[in-house]
Amino acid sequence: MQVDVRLIAASNRDLPEMIRQGIVREDLFYRLSVFPIEIPPLRERPEDIPLLVNDFVSKLSKRMRRNIKSIPRQAMEVLTNSPWKGNVRELANFIERAVILSQGEELEAPIAELQVSRSHTASNPASTFHEAERKVILEALKAASGQISGHGGAAERLGLKRTTLQNKMRRLGIGKRDYQTYR
Repeated sequence: MQVDVRLIAASNRDLPEMIRQGIVREDLFYRLSVFPIEIPPLRERPEDIPLLVNDFVSKLSKRMRRNIKSIPRQAMEVLTNSPWKGNVRELANFIERAVILSQGEELEAPIAELQVSRSHTASNPASTFHEAERKVILEALKAASGQISGHGGAAERLGLKRTTLQNKMRRLGIGKRDYQTYR
């Protein structure tokens, strides 16, 4: 049996400089560097952002069983003009968070979060995300009358496996006392 394989490796580091510093092995670099493709950071190609946003919303909506059909113009403008220091991964994570937060057919992107973090205030993005994630999980538990799994349960509503939801609940400190009143 023969196998034809292509290895694609990506890095945001200056590998030639790391070779000079002795951090990366030169022979490994040249084994991998058969056909280098340089892609500028997302902030240098804002015309790609609407295409990526639409693709992420489409894929994530299907995966999470959401029916998002539109993206507000103001949200798209803010997304297009954001610097995205984390490049495509940061954009993808932000859109995933927006899809999770969206309740209807329109994407509810937390653009205020972007505007606040871009203005370099002292907010902690990790805690903001955890607070939003906690809120969404509690809302799903409320809508499911406290049912975690099964048909109509919070896990199904969020497009998650039961075990994934339970792990998130444990990590965020969500216990029965937090959603028991919803029954």
